Amino acid sequence: MSDTQAHVPGRIMAAEMAEQPAVLRRILDEGAPKIREIAAEIAARNPRFVLLTARGTSDNAALYAKYLIEVLLGKPAGLTSMSTTTAYGAKPDLTDCLVITVSQSGGSPDLVASTKAARDAGAITLAVTNNPASPLAEVSEFHIDVLAGPEKALPATKTYTAELLALYLFVEGLRGGDGAAAKDLPELAAGVLARQAEVRALAERYRFAQRLVITSRGYGYPTAREAALKLMETTYIPASPFSGADLLHGPLAMVDNVSPVIAIVPDGKGGEALQPVLDRLRGRGADLVVIGQREQVDAASAGFALPAGVPEEVQAILEILPLQLLAYEVTIARGQDPDAPRALAKVTETH
Repeated sequence: MSDTQAHVPGRIMAAEMAEQPAVLRRILDEGAPKIREIAAEIAARNPRFVLLTARGTSDNAALYAKYLIEVLLGKPAGLTSMSTTTAYGAKPDLTDCLVITVSQSGGSPDLVASTKAARDAGAITLAVTNNPASPLAEVSEFHIDVLAGPEKALPATKTYTAELLALYLFVEGLRGGDGAAAKDLPELAAGVLARQAEVRALAERYRFAQRLVITSRGYGYPTAREAALKLMETTYIPASPFSGADLLHGPLAMVDNVSPVIAIVPDGKGGEALQPVLDRLRGRGADLVVIGQREQVDAASAGFALPAGVPEEVQAILEILPLQLLAYEVTIARGQDPDAPRALAKVTETH
């Protein structure tokens, strides 16, 4: 490889986005048996509730798992505040609690410390990482490897979708399911990623944007948060993610007839719950771009139609793909390098 090729802006991120169908296939073919085995062992211990611990992109994957656990298992689930144990020294009683820590690197000191504290407090601990040799994997009772392979671009792409699929298969395993809803995802993901030219055309809308609002509901809400994070860390455009319900409780006032809004509209109950929000946004004349089904896209200013017939609980794995591409394309259009956003490091060592 020449020096010129090595320094093409966005080359690494583009390659890692393109790997996602293969990563999803690897998880289904190689990772699923181990995930089912771990899930069965934990299910036999019947944890009464679940706590999820993560930072950054992995925090959005953890939020997705929270929806899965509450909807599919009917168990209460929450996102932890790590500082309660790492900074304040709180000692909660976590007997019969499952604590799932999600981390691409498994190296952040506060994740390791809070997981160790949870295990000392009686919790069943599970680490979900892309590094089975990480400190986090070592301090956890159980570990799931998301099998994404080395990720070199600073914006996480393939590790995020790998975390989503691994978490879905794990929750399915807890209830004795076979994860059949995920079987077509590798091929569907390849089809979505092949439509990059459509996303490049959408990106022109945001080349000079000063801010963005991104909204969704249900399983799509973690996608809204992850899309906002990707756009902010690559393009530097302030992007505010809102649950559709929260958007109606005040922030809608900042949306006017020139405000760019991206709505992720799941095909199912989440999309139905978002419909009143879409109606209000159209009523305010917002520049509304929809990521969803064809009929929703056609009713908006523009958008990207997702494959039909995908079960709602796994749609998030496809929804984020055009938004990753959008972050990439807008960044390139603005003359920046998405491989190396300013002031970011691959492993963020929070304490």
